[in-house]
Amino acid sequence: MKLRLIIVLGVISGFLASCGYDNYDEPGSKLEGKLVYKGEAINVSYNDVTFQLWEPGWQKKGEINVSVNQDGSYGAMLFDANYKLIIPSNQGPFRSITNAETGSDTILVKLAGNKVMDIEVEPYFMIRTPQFTVSGRDVTGTFKVEKIITGANAKNIERVNLYVNKTQFVDFRANVVSTELAGSSVTEGTTVTLKATVPAITPTQNYVFARIGLKIAGVEDMIFSPVIKVNL
Repeated sequence: MKLRLIIVLGVISGFLASCGYDNYDEPGSKLEGKLVYKGEAINVSYNDVTFQLWEPGWQKKGEINVSVNQDGSYGAMLFDANYKLIIPSNQGPFRSITNAETGSDTILVKLAGNKVMDIEVEPYFMIRTPQFTVSGRDVTGTFKVEKIITGANAKNIERVNLYVNKTQFVDFRANVVSTELAGSSVTEGTTVTLKATVPAITPTQNYVFARIGLKIAGVEDMIFSPVIKVNL
């Protein structure tokens, strides 16, 4: 009888202790903003570009990975604390900018309540004046390319693409049709034209979403124009 009582008390004690360990407060502050170049959002492919937040002195010493949405925005629920924000060198169609406070590409983030903070970066290229027109089921996209980084750190254009999809998620993975033009055929500052014919969509809809993508030679992540809804 005593043995049973001891076992039961041990189980109850373990259960209560487990509940106590699990009863942590949830993060209550939101850090949000956009990746920008001179205030203009950097559009990327969904869930491909991330950055890291590190909390110095925290016993776990693990990074918090924050994903960037396709319109360049991000958001993370966090505990109030001082963080170090780092964009890994293999992330994004851009270069990090030296931070004046740290003298490096590390950004110090002091979070005490909700905070809106845009992250300034330097893209290799920007897609300018994208426009989309429709004739029948043909979607035509026109745009210009501006080279931002020149000199020793400059890179070439590998290709440009027009992507069209039936939903607002549009990139090289999510599309019903795409067309491609080699980077060697793209001249900075001149209008580039791409056309794609939208196939039959099931269930039928009289609109699609389109955007332009630019692949930089030697860089994994593409830079994009904003997603635009066009009526067929």
